[in-house]
Amino acid sequence: MSLAQSPNADGPVGPVGPVDSARVPRFAGIATFARLPRIEEVPAADIAVVGIPFDTGVSYRPGARFAPAAVREASRLLRPYNPALDVSPFASVQVVDAGDIPVNPFNIGEAVATVQDEVGALMDTGASVVTIGGDHTLSLPLLRAAARKHGPVALLHFDAHLDTWDTYFGEPYTHGTPFRRAVEEGILDTEALSHVGTRGPLYGKADLSEDERLGFGIVTSADVMRRGVYEVVDQLRQRVGDRPLYISVDIDVLDPAHAPGTGTPEAGGLTSRELLEILRGLRDTNIVGGDVVEVAPAYDHADITATAASHVAYDLVSLLALRSEEKR
Repeated sequence: MSLAQSPNADGPVGPVGPVDSARVPRFAGIATFARLPRIEEVPAADIAVVGIPFDTGVSYRPGARFAPAAVREASRLLRPYNPALDVSPFASVQVVDAGDIPVNPFNIGEAVATVQDEVGALMDTGASVVTIGGDHTLSLPLLRAAARKHGPVALLHFDAHLDTWDTYFGEPYTHGTPFRRAVEEGILDTEALSHVGTRGPLYGKADLSEDERLGFGIVTSADVMRRGVYEVVDQLRQRVGDRPLYISVDIDVLDPAHAPGTGTPEAGGLTSRELLEILRGLRDTNIVGGDVVEVAPAYDHADITATAASHVAYDLVSLLALRSEEKR
């Protein structure tokens, strides 16, 4: 018998919500995201949270393959009402945990193809998808799936790094190259691309000129500090407009004080509060999907990084739930 409880005790007349924490302690039971029902427990889903345990594309510290499990564990403390966005996402639409996509850890090309196919199949059911990675290589197949459904999408990319390099050791598919490949493939709307939170040393000044040539604008972490969240949100909203919007969050956009458990940490990042407030400022945009990547639990302390990632994913789900309500 499922521990997931319908909002109506007389029968499942609405979305099936998370496990009732007044009946089952938060530390008990199988860890699904936010203690939501598994996808096989409901007839249909509006939003699916999907894990992708893959880190073969990393260039420094591995371990993000263990992120989906860690983020699910941290998400046990999430509650069903989001006061910052004034929405109960699990009551307004059917949100589920769709489990993990089993990808080949020894073959990046095959893994990318598997993710594209599996997420595309989920989208074909009508579900919006929020993924928990895994390394940033995964954003390329996720963007391919999103563009197949919506056409070229706007992108807000939260990250310490540009991730628009050409190759690493001659390899075109790594966690530092997904957005160059996406521009080359024509799946991004190059009038509406922004990095947010970038900082730290680069290989050379040409990195910035190449990035600009691809169509990206940049809001550095220092820009957020100097200009403030509201001004940054206004700039991002103007750039995105009403285009279909994909949001990709590399957890290393946060300062290592707020996210030590990641593969390529950089000093001087955003606070978790700043990141969440920027995301919340994107309410009423035409968000179609998102990912949270690069959580590496082996380097985490007291679940700081996994907790931050679970809240980021929760706010992405909340934004998608609000968008679904508006479309009805």
